[in-house]
Amino acid sequence: MFIRPTLALVLAILWLWPAGLHAQSDAFLEASRRVTALYESGHYEEVIPFWRNALEFAEKEFGPNHPTTASLLDALAQTHHAQGGYVDAEPLYKRSLAIGEKALGPDHPDVAASLNNLAALYFARGRYEAAEPLHKRALAIYEIAFGPDHPDVALSLNNLAGLYSDRGRYEAAEPLLRRALAVWEKALGPDHPSVAIALENYAAVLRKTDRDDEAVKLEVRAKAIRAKHAGANPAN
Repeated sequence: MFIRPTLALVLAILWLWPAGLHAQSDAFLEASRRVTALYESGHYEEVIPFWRNALEFAEKEFGPNHPTTASLLDALAQTHHAQGGYVDAEPLYKRSLAIGEKALGPDHPDVAASLNNLAALYFARGRYEAAEPLHKRALAIYEIAFGPDHPDVALSLNNLAGLYSDRGRYEAAEPLLRRALAVWEKALGPDHPSVAIALENYAAVLRKTDRDDEAVKLEVRAKAIRAKHAGANPAN
């Protein structure tokens, strides 16, 4: 299950602010580097104060219902979510979603990203009935906004398939995974890490439906993709 990360987006937004933090550009640049490193290394408890301070700044600078405020709410929610703080994350996701719907309109891609992230939270808590309509709505928004062959469409397909697979609805998950795989292959290339994820998820469904021979072929290909990227970037 993917969440739609906003870390890089939020840092870019902060960097473009004309006042406040931007006036201290060297200090902020160093802070942004540090928070990125902390987030990527899983030190979420040290990232949370950064997002809270940035959120307070945004609310004063732009107001409580601005898209930038929504993005920072989402970033803070993701950080809580990543460390298992689901109770803290949920109201932040909901507020971010409500701001986006009002400020950008209900069919904006940023709204789809918020829907996806809230759905991922519900999935993590086992609230499948709440997650499913959010994933379906996110998928519909991405298809209309970007067309059927966009990577974000594949992401939504993969996430909805993951929900179905976790509930044992393999017949519903399989066509979604086939389509996600095809979209990612076309949009990102046959050796992209997202393709490996789709291959692994599809293989898992095949194994659950007693098609081990088919699954092995996909697993071998996914393993080769991961090995290729590990060789290109040993840090990962």
